[in-house]
Amino acid sequence: MKDENFLKEHNARQLWHPMAHPGEAQAHPPRIITGAEGVNITDIDGHSVVDAVGGLWCVNLGYSNDVVKEAIAKQLYDLPYYSAFAGTTNPPAIEAAHAVQEFFADDGMERVFFTSGGSDSVETCLRLSRQYHRLRGEPTRTKFISLKKGYHGTHFGGASVNGNNRFRVNYEPLLPGCFHLPAPYPYRNPFNETDPAQLAQLIAQAFEDEIAFQGANTIAALIMEPILGAGGVLVPDQSFMPMMREICDRHGILLISDEVITGFGRSGDWSGARHWGVKPDMMSTAKGITSGYFPVGAALMSGKVAEVFEGSTADGTISHGYTYSAHPVGAAAVTACLSETLRLNLHDNAAERGTQLYDGLRRLSEKHGLIGDVRGGHGLMSGLELVSDRAKKTPLDAATVKRIHDATYDAGAMVRASGHNILMSPPLTISKAEIDTILTALDAGFAKA
Repeated sequence: MKDENFLKEHNARQLWHPMAHPGEAQAHPPRIITGAEGVNITDIDGHSVVDAVGGLWCVNLGYSNDVVKEAIAKQLYDLPYYSAFAGTTNPPAIEAAHAVQEFFADDGMERVFFTSGGSDSVETCLRLSRQYHRLRGEPTRTKFISLKKGYHGTHFGGASVNGNNRFRVNYEPLLPGCFHLPAPYPYRNPFNETDPAQLAQLIAQAFEDEIAFQGANTIAALIMEPILGAGGVLVPDQSFMPMMREICDRHGILLISDEVITGFGRSGDWSGARHWGVKPDMMSTAKGITSGYFPVGAALMSGKVAEVFEGSTADGTISHGYTYSAHPVGAAAVTACLSETLRLNLHDNAAERGTQLYDGLRRLSEKHGLIGDVRGGHGLMSGLELVSDRAKKTPLDAATVKRIHDATYDAGAMVRASGHNILMSPPLTISKAEIDTILTALDAGFAKA
């Protein structure tokens, strides 16, 4: 590796960063993270902090799981790559698919299609949902319904069903036939409804109204996150996802549960859908499937969907895939990661530590008037919405948010600033003391606002 002077000099010069303005990155270069151990990351200047972001919602096992690292290293020597397109496969992919299916069997998932990441998994679900209806003799079912504030990746399909316009406006026109419902967001919604259960009812009514307007026979799928992650950690009422499932069933609409964030224990259950007692028709997964150690995703299919494809004519051929689908090294990482996830029983720690984090954030909100809303309490997903005026809910300005973010980092914790929100999704292996470190660092960050 080049020396520190080279790295600092070339930081953001040749490399364009995702979700960043390239000119701004050159003017204010990003932090260079050089190492990690346990749940801590270290930057190029030697400053070590608790990673309350978990890489990017993904490093569930922390940074020091040697079982996964050794599985990756061994597979690189045994078979570093071979295609999984029709006609060939590899042993790790077969084993990994079996492990993933077993992991999500209680969710009704029976088939696995490996991808390179979450956006790929969403794209796969969207495409195969259209093909499913075509195979069943309903080719007019092509439209998608999703939630405002929902996040489903950055491919054209995912961006089209995304519910945040900053992922859309610079890339329009997007995929036609995508329509959005209000988010389960009691703090801000068009109904001015603060009761989560009543808000869930209103959104369900809006879904019924949209189905009547569009025509049920034109809608392929509803895609939703069980808990909306990047949109601000929006936790719906427990009645919400079951209601949406029932409406989908009644109108012949597939339910795609986007589990890229909520899968593999982050919600306090092994899946977000299971957290709410729902069995979807498809699931998009990634992130925790390898704890971020290797880029892998998976689109999962229920038996209902699998039966239609597997019993079809040649039109059931899946004319879709990626060079790195079922990559043998990635597959080895998947099997090892799932084994470790189960061995460590991560969902229990996520539930316990998530409650601790949420309760601590609520105490901080009593102390700091810039905190307008605290969200979380369901696993290790938490969000703070920052405002300059609590009564008016005026979003806090970007400069102050950055000051809080930087001061929190200096005090010992990396959190994620997203607009006027502070989001947290630490590794699921995090300890009680390390959660306390995050809360203490945030306290110091708000003190510098």
